[in-house]
Amino acid sequence: MNSSLLLVGCTMLALAYFGSTSSAAPSTQPSPLDFTVKDIDGKDVNLADYKGKVVLIVNVASKCGFTPQYKGLETLYRKYKDQGFVILGFPANNFGSQEPGSNAEIKQFCTSKYDVQFPMMSKISVKGDDKHPLYKFLTEGKAGDDFAGDIEWNFAKFLVDRNGNVIARFSSKTKPEEPQVGETIEKALAAEPAKATARASK
Repeated sequence: MNSSLLLVGCTMLALAYFGSTSSAAPSTQPSPLDFTVKDIDGKDVNLADYKGKVVLIVNVASKCGFTPQYKGLETLYRKYKDQGFVILGFPANNFGSQEPGSNAEIKQFCTSKYDVQFPMMSKISVKGDDKHPLYKFLTEGKAGDDFAGDIEWNFAKFLVDRNGNVIARFSSKTKPEEPQVGETIEKALAAEPAKATARASK
């Protein structure tokens, strides 16, 4: 009787042990995709839903000298989207008051003038005391010292790999069609996302 109880107890302990060690260890690396934002229609968007994709985060504006970059961005999006690439546009009015409109007006402008199909988010601040937490993460060193520094103007670009890590920052003056942009995107798309490894049982 005692030996039976001992066998049952050992079996339960073994199941508990192997059950816990077979699960993948969650990643603790902070990521710009850890945030929740609102889309252009005011609906919550969990950026974690984009993990596993290559993501280009861009602060945009409708009345800027760089506004025609919308065309190049949309071209990039259509070229690579089926490979797991997405662009997230964040309207911001921080520079020269060049994004004064409402979210509805921004959406209408983007779709009617540039036929933008990549996801657009609600207007935020990307600089100053009211800077959005996402942009605090991107510009204040949490994404890596190489990418830190205030946003210089509209259409600054951050590229995030399939693992949720920032791997490149392009200035406002860097056009989406410049070779370095496409080459960096293609390299990121070719890389397989890292897989969480289970703790080895002894």
